[in-house]
Amino acid sequence: MAEKIVLCGANAYEKKYYFNKQFAAIPQSIQDELHIMCVLFTEEVGGIFTLAFEEDGDLVLETDAAEEDYLYDEISSGLLIREIRNKKQELLESLSLYYRVVILGEKIALDE
Repeated sequence: MAEKIVLCGANAYEKKYYFNKQFAAIPQSIQDELHIMCVLFTEEVGGIFTLAFEEDGDLVLETDAAEEDYLYDEISSGLLIREIRNKKQELLESLSLYYRVVILGEKIALDE
């Protein structure tokens, strides 16, 4: 199974936010936006929410909940992930491009 590299995440159970220091070069304004997005997700739905990069650079949004968490709203989590993908599409694509260029070292052809 391929390893994923977590960019950031929030945990409603521990009331904590995590940002991977490997990505410290990402502008602070984007880091702040990710922080807000992750915390608001867990405040609304509960559980654990993470943004992680797959080996090929695709950014995945994942949510999980403790088995005994009966308040976790699985339907709302799916709807909220879809909403984030729609509203933050440009941000998510930019983060994926950043990962592919900076971390994976891919060469990207710029259209002129």
